[in-house]
Amino acid sequence: MRKLISSGSPMEEAAGYSRAVVQGDFCFVAGTTGYDYETMEMPESIEAQTRNALSTIERTLTDAGFGLADIARVKYYITDAADAGRVFPVVGEFFAEVRPAATMVVTGLIRPEMRIEIEATAYKPKD
Repeated sequence: MRKLISSGSPMEEAAGYSRAVVQGDFCFVAGTTGYDYETMEMPESIEAQTRNALSTIERTLTDAGFGLADIARVKYYITDAADAGRVFPVVGEFFAEVRPAATMVVTGLIRPEMRIEIEATAYKPKD
């Protein structure tokens, strides 16, 4: 069974993707930036962008029947290596107990205001 989850971002329809796809025991969450999807505003600080992205991921997982504790893999894409030390404490707040396998990559993102993008894979066996 395949289930598509939307966050309501206009980019999902425009670019033809889902915020997440549930396939079997897995939930694959698309790269999520720091926008507040209700207002479509982007905070300036990378800490606030990281919190927004992780909050969106958490809501998405809940909509899909998963939770942060089910995340097995997370990937962080940041635009400046100097920001890593500012991101670590924020992601630590969300994942201190979960401790998923993680990768952080320094790269460009598609809009200049974007400083971080996060994608996640969650696993939850169906009983």
